[in-house]
Amino acid sequence: MARLSREAANVKLAKQLVYLSAAISLVAALALWFSGNREHGQFVGLWVPSILALGAMLFGGRSAAI
Repeated sequence: MARLSREAANVKLAKQLVYLSAAISLVAALALWFSGNREHGQFVGLWVPSILALGAMLFGGRSAAI
């Protein structure tokens, strides 16, 4: 039983890292956009849905809630 809870904790941590990565990417994109590097901001901004899609692909069937 401890194995299941540890596995669930690992899945929860991995999901949080996906969300954190997407949030950091969004903040970086906004910082680039408002600093005048609009093309770079758009490029980095495109990472957000890609990171979230990767997370959905990896953890789509997992039941560990955040």
